[in-house]
Amino acid sequence: MNAPSGIDATRVGAWLEAHVTGATAPFRYELIAGGHSNLTFAVFDSAGNRFVLRRPPLSHALASAHDMAREHRIISALRDSAVPVAPALGLCTDENVNGSPFYVMQFVDGHIIREEESALRALTPKARHHAGVSLIETMAKIHAVVPADVGLGDLGRHEGYIERQLKRWYGQWNASKTRELPEIDEVHEALRTKIPEQGPATIVHGDYRLDNCLVDDGGNVMAVLDWEICTLGDPLADLGLLMVYWTGPDDPIAAKAFVATQAPGFMNRDELARRYAEVSGRDISQLDFYVSFAFWKLACILEGVYARYKAGAMGATDQEALYLFKEQVEMAAAQAALTLSRLG
Repeated sequence: MNAPSGIDATRVGAWLEAHVTGATAPFRYELIAGGHSNLTFAVFDSAGNRFVLRRPPLSHALASAHDMAREHRIISALRDSAVPVAPALGLCTDENVNGSPFYVMQFVDGHIIREEESALRALTPKARHHAGVSLIETMAKIHAVVPADVGLGDLGRHEGYIERQLKRWYGQWNASKTRELPEIDEVHEALRTKIPEQGPATIVHGDYRLDNCLVDDGGNVMAVLDWEICTLGDPLADLGLLMVYWTGPDDPIAAKAFVATQAPGFMNRDELARRYAEVSGRDISQLDFYVSFAFWKLACILEGVYARYKAGAMGATDQEALYLFKEQVEMAAAQAALTLSRLG
């Protein structure tokens, strides 16, 4: 049976039987749609089991953003915490097996809400409201974990999170950029002068949004996914990014690619932010800074995806899709500059 690109069916199958309890050949693999970074595959075995396999993109990967061992370590550490994650089942670091490291986790049933149609189809208005509540409460649970208590105290430096993030993403922007975009450089320099004082470091997901979670029919978050850029740092960076990714029914659109939460029943951004302040006890008075930073970071992330698409690393695509990615980068950069201008 032919396997999708990115899977060596013979070698991966042998590894699964040897390292994942209960995995029984033969196996069938399906690429799970929607990922623009690490590739995610559903794995079906002959005993009726389902697993999920994660591996880096096929080429042009920025290594630090696609560290399978790191991602595996994080979800393994959080397995017994209050944070819902898909249980990790195995890690393969031998590149002879599949051309790059990969890990396998347990399949978790649920909905991934990526567009308004799926929100309307999968969730009632009451469940959509609860999805916002559960998303925020789950974020607060992530930020409440004491990193050292789960073996993640050395996951990253505890101080200077925003400084480190600015340096990291600016470096990756310069490594990936397909053209000059002055707003990226200007906002980078301005953000460096306005960084709020950071409190105690927490686990920061780094890409926290509704479509990076699995939710059940009632809107409960069943598993938080895509921990590839998780580190330690300032928890308000996660909240700022969620404000960019979330467009409620009465909110102006922040980013064109993230409009699933416009469906009736979902909370608006200010409701989410207030809920976070209530359940976490954190001061969110400087949230606008983190929103500006989030737009800037999103532009850097999307430029990397755009560059990989142009290079063919994510498979064939059409020119319209390429243009939309290019446009999203430019819109995010413009929004970063606009939000920053309101800070004074």
